[in-house]
Parts: sequence; C-alpha cells; structure tokens
Amino acid sequence: MTRTFLAVSAALLCAQLHAAEPAAPATPTTAATPTPVPAGTKPTLANVPYGSSPKQVLDFYKADSSKPTPLVFYIHGGGWTAGSKDKFGVDPYLKAGISVVSIEYRFIQEAQAAGVKPPVEWPLHDAARALQFVRSKAAEWNIDKTRIGATGGSAGACSSLWLAFHSDMADPKSSDPIAHESTRLFCAAVDGAQTSLDPKQLKEWTPNSRYGGHAFGFMPSVAKRDSQFAEFLAAREELLPLIKEYSPYEHVSADDPPVYLIYNAPPALGQEQKDPTHTSNYGVKLQEKARSVGVPCELVYPGAPDVKHPKIVDFLIETLKK
Repeated sequence: MTRTFLAVSAALLCAQLHAAEPAAPATPTTAATPTPVPAGTKPTLANVPYGSSPKQVLDFYKADSSKPTPLVFYIHGGGWTAGSKDKFGVDPYLKAGISVVSIEYRFIQEAQAAGVKPPVEWPLHDAARALQFVRSKAAEWNIDKTRIGATGGSAGACSSLWLAFHSDMADPKSSDPIAHESTRLFCAAVDGAQTSLDPKQLKEWTPNSRYGGHAFGFMPSVAKRDSQFAEFLAAREELLPLIKEYSPYEHVSADDPPVYLIYNAPPALGQEQKDPTHTSNYGVKLQEKARSVGVPCELVYPGAPDVKHPKIVDFLIETLKK
C-alpha cells in the first residue's frame, strides 16, 4: 500500500492532537554529569542524561528520607510531539517522602525524520530507557526501585500505561548494565489516557475518533485530520502487529500492577464525544479488560461510582506508601 506522509511542524501537530529499530541509547558519559541545584521545588539534579540525545534527559527531585523512598515517574503529554518535563507539581510527593523523576524524550516527528517505523517507538522506548536508568541509580539516589509509579496526561498517560502493562524489557545479556534493569512498574495513575491505538477499536468505542495515526507515520494537518485517520484505518491490517505492540490495551495480563484512570467527562460508549481524544470511553474499555484478568483498575470521572481516590496524587501516595 502507498502511504503519503505530510511534513508538518510540532506546533501544528500539537494543536490538532491536544492531540528499522533505532540504535540502543548510549550510556551517559561523565562529560555530561549533572550539577546539583538547591533543594525545594527545583530539581535536586537537573537535566541528567539517560541516553546520547539532547532530548534524553530527566530531572530528579530527592525526598528527604533516611531510608530508600518510593518514586513517582512523570511522563509529560503533548501528543508525543510537544510538551516539557518542567510542568509537574512535585511538592505533594516530596512532602509525603516520595522522590520524583520527570523526563524529556524524543518526539515522533524527530523519529519520522530519522526513518524510524513506527515513529512512536522513540518516545515509548525512551520512557522505558529512562526508567531503567533511574533504577540503575537507586542506591546513589536513595530510591526503592521496587516501588515506582508512573504518571502523566494524554500521550504521557498512554506511555505510562504501556510501561505498566508491557512485559519486562530488561535484557540481562546486554553489555550495557542499564539495560539489565527492569521496566516494570509498581502502579500507574494517569489523566486522559488513550488506552488503545487500534483505529478499528477506537471507531467502535467512539465513532468520531481521530487519534493515533501520527504514532504510525500518518502525520496530519489540522485541515485533513479526518482523512488522515481514514488512511490509518485503511492501513490497519498491514500495521496490526505494530498496533498491538504499542497499544497498552493489548498487553493487559493478570500479573500487571494496579492502575488509576481519571477523565473530565462521563463515558458514552458508541456515541460521538466532545473530546474524542481524551474520552472516558477509553477508560471504560480498559477497566473491563483489567477486571477480567483481576488487575485493579480505578476509573474516575464526574459521577463515577466507587471512587476511592478523587485525585491522582491521592492514589499514588497511598499506593506507593502502602
């Protein structure tokens, strides 16, 4: 099948969306050693490199504790095309004795320019690599690496759930010691998550869905986003192995950690949504699958039943400190 890829800027993509295996990232060198900064809301260590790209950096906020602390691992949103690690509110976690890491990662338009297929591989694999790097620093940073919870919104939420459900990507045979570390999570709590990237599923759940094609190289303009999604849907069978690899929904299994999902509007399965990119229909379907295999999944939206934790921060602090 012939596919046309449109080159657009990150700003245009973000406006619409909010909206070759690459080489393993190089182990950071001593030349890029981060400089400590004052404690408080500023990072304890800023722009710590976890790979060779200038985009592969993270900030570490160290909680004051005499024993290893749990850690919140934040992945920012922005359609995997924009956004920044600098907007996360860390204070509630630090006060609760939980350290925080906030990551940057390479965007899909950068991956596409480099010929990576599908381009979503870069942001998702960067998240996994950053998590492994953080675990490799557990002793130095006073972290309990068995208690790491991921969080994020929109695309950052999708990335967090992909890590939560994916089988462990640790490679004990690698010559890189960072690759030996686990990519599994203790929990995940996310806002406005896309739980699937399968266009057929999305149209069944929410008829006016139009998200996800960019993750597989269908880079839209605002004016042509519906036709872009139609191209993505038409190419589904060809892309299905990749769709299954990068959709969180496809990886749910009985050994997965508890997750928390929050959305800003109630669900209406099979009906068009005001914001189909962040509809709680995604959450309903993920919760159904999670419960079917015994994975705890708390779903929160206006009027939702059985809400135990009104906010993400409530869930993460209680779960990580349990």
